[in-house]
Amino acid sequence: MDRLAHSDPLAVFHSLRRHPFLISAPLAALALGAGIGANALLRPGTSAAEGELLDTLIASPKARPSLAPTADPLAPLTASEPMAAGAMEAPAPMDGGLAPANLRAQRAAAHASAAGGLVEPVAGPSLKMEIRVALLKLPAYPDFSASGAWRLLNRQGRVLRQGTAAQAPDPAPYLAQEAEVWLEAGPNDHLSSAGRRYEGRFRILRSNNGLRVINHLPLENYVSSVVGGEMPTSWNREALRAQAVAARSYALAHMARPADDQWHLGDTTRWQNYEGLSSVTATTRDATSSTDGLILSYQGGIVESLYAATQQIVEEAHGNLGASMSQTGAQDLAKQGLRYNEILGRYYQGASLARLQAGAG
Repeated sequence: MDRLAHSDPLAVFHSLRRHPFLISAPLAALALGAGIGANALLRPGTSAAEGELLDTLIASPKARPSLAPTADPLAPLTASEPMAAGAMEAPAPMDGGLAPANLRAQRAAAHASAAGGLVEPVAGPSLKMEIRVALLKLPAYPDFSASGAWRLLNRQGRVLRQGTAAQAPDPAPYLAQEAEVWLEAGPNDHLSSAGRRYEGRFRILRSNNGLRVINHLPLENYVSSVVGGEMPTSWNREALRAQAVAARSYALAHMARPADDQWHLGDTTRWQNYEGLSSVTATTRDATSSTDGLILSYQGGIVESLYAATQQIVEEAHGNLGASMSQTGAQDLAKQGLRYNEILGRYYQGASLARLQAGAG
């Protein structure tokens, strides 16, 4: 929903998700049970960079404790109370020396500054990744449209039908013979379904209860939408930037440990609130691009960065799960002049910032 339509952000946030079934610990050996080791994530359309990144992340998984919850993130810090931040160690190569050669994770400093801010890694070439989001908010048999030219393809990439914005795509006749079809729009156009506009492409599958629509799109585009879906876009830029890093870390954790063989996570508040283009603004794109590739790391793994509307909800829903960010608290800290990395340092104590990027190994 459009959070800008609400005059009271607190009232909006009390309706947000609490993620009661998730843990804030980084990717651990348990993730192998999701079929990652068998390359179950590599579905049609998955980029090579994504496969290499996920392989790197699970190359040497190991169990590790959760981040400790923060007692009072809003309390002033002194120079004698630095926030310890674990360094992100590069995972060991897989057996046979098959570690990807064109990917590296920049390691942040082992400790945060005395002000409590997580050290920002050196910038570098950004890594283009694709995330798969199940559009669970759609009806069982949704309608489809495009803002311009579109085409329907089968799994092998053969064009089944193509049309213009004046013609509505109808995948139903082809799903009688095909297990799945893909709907794509032109490079400067977008797809729509049930009144919602989306970037990327749709993978449409038959299911027992109708159609399952999976939105394949660039990770950074997804993060930009989530920032606007989870936080009022009129809020302080540093709060929005902290939200972008938290949302990206959460998404990457689920790309490595997906909810389903066909998709990484859903679009509802059970995961992160994804509204497509309706929640994307200039401020959410800025928050995303200015933190491009930054994630929260702990002892070499990805932090599944939990967050909730208020500190009360954080304590009620996530108190026994580890570190979690209060979104209204992040806004309060930003108003006090703290930068996004200082805000994250308050809530995810023991974590460090890492930048995933393409480049020489």
